[in-house]
Amino acid sequence: MKVTFFKLCFAFSLLSPALWAQSGKPARPNIVFILADDLGYGDVGFNGQKLIKTPNINRLASEGMIFTQFYAGTSVCAPSRSSLLTGQHTGHTYIRGNKAVQPEGQHPIPDSVTTVAEILKKSGYKTAAFGKWGLGPVGSEGEPGKQGFDKFYGYNCQSLAHRYYPNHLWDNDRKIVLEANQNLRFQKEYAPDLIQKQALQFVDEQDSRQPFFLFLPYILPHAELLVPDDSLFQQYKGKFEEKFHRGADYGANATNGGYTSQEYPRATFAAMVARLDMYVGQVVNKLKEKGLDKNTLIIFTSDNGPHVEGGADPKFFNSSGGFRGVKRDLYEGGIREPFAARWPGTIKPGSKSDYIGAFWDILPTFAELAQAASPRGIDGISFTDALKGKPTQKKHDYLYWEFHEQGGRQAVRQGNWKAVRLKAAGNPDALVELYDLAKDPAETTNLTPQFPEKAKELGQIMNRAHVTSAIFPFGSLATN
Repeated sequence: MKVTFFKLCFAFSLLSPALWAQSGKPARPNIVFILADDLGYGDVGFNGQKLIKTPNINRLASEGMIFTQFYAGTSVCAPSRSSLLTGQHTGHTYIRGNKAVQPEGQHPIPDSVTTVAEILKKSGYKTAAFGKWGLGPVGSEGEPGKQGFDKFYGYNCQSLAHRYYPNHLWDNDRKIVLEANQNLRFQKEYAPDLIQKQALQFVDEQDSRQPFFLFLPYILPHAELLVPDDSLFQQYKGKFEEKFHRGADYGANATNGGYTSQEYPRATFAAMVARLDMYVGQVVNKLKEKGLDKNTLIIFTSDNGPHVEGGADPKFFNSSGGFRGVKRDLYEGGIREPFAARWPGTIKPGSKSDYIGAFWDILPTFAELAQAASPRGIDGISFTDALKGKPTQKKHDYLYWEFHEQGGRQAVRQGNWKAVRLKAAGNPDALVELYDLAKDPAETTNLTPQFPEKAKELGQIMNRAHVTSAIFPFGSLATN
């Protein structure tokens, strides 16, 4: 059982919605958090995408606020999600890398950690997640049901989420075998569509009597490159010059973690982003249909920068939005994400924010909206004032990231200064690259020779921000 100092603070927040109204407190919003997988800053229309149509995501942004400087937890899946759920940057959060466990899943987030879902659930929210988990196998202390979610449907293991026609999904702790896919022999049941159906059903079951938190960690457009041959794909098929990608195909000898071959990799990627956009539109429309949209905060973002696996071509689509780097980099292209928030009547339509924030800000923000306490020891700050367009928004002194593969990487942003350290594993004195993002957002010119003291200062911040983890030491970790 979790033992945390603030649990008594939840006692009042367990009141029924009727009692909330009697208490004179304002109604707490429903919260929908949409997390794309490997979607780059430039993959959406509101950040300049020209080749792929994202009308529903664009509408979400135009009806709300675009954040131009919001960052992921880090540049790969599991630790970025850990940062999101725990309110801690990757120098502190428990899950620091993609570490597989057998037979299926990733190293579990422990019971001692308090997640944003637990805070909201204890505050009276109905909680659900649909998509990809990757923070602990079924039966472990890290499974969604033991981390604050009343309902989970999707992939527990992010390695299995490499396949879009998997042999099974999970409904809480119940294995759902997809017989039509016949253990990766056939492409019959497209998992993202099955997951979306469950998510829409959840929204359909909600009403105004109890607030809800809906976490949608979609797997689109993560490689593999694969979509149903429907109208979304047909509008892009033949539109681009293509190069055949040879992968690990479905069939008798297919493996869980592979990426299939693809004759139309560019058209398929575009259709995957378009399908993600369709899902966003369906969620918004369902909320409107239920009369829930007016008191619902919707946030759309991505877990890290664009991937290059499976035949993907982020350079062709300008997926990084002109920034340097892709997934696994701590340059801007690997961690700066598309980020839009819509909340009718609270967030001003068509607005923009230059607030410099990151995933560890989500927990304290949602806790404040739920009128609940945040745990001690988090790195995030609430950005509710930024959402409401108030000039009183508190700012970070700095943001910090680390990445545990490829020799270890670290990064710090302080104001417009950005520092990146490569080969950091066991080497706290490794050289630091320094960039001025105000003048050089693409991080093309290393200013360390001109400003050695500033580079040294940010390097010292890196050393202080990194707390050693016995489970996730700097070094080489298996990726998935």
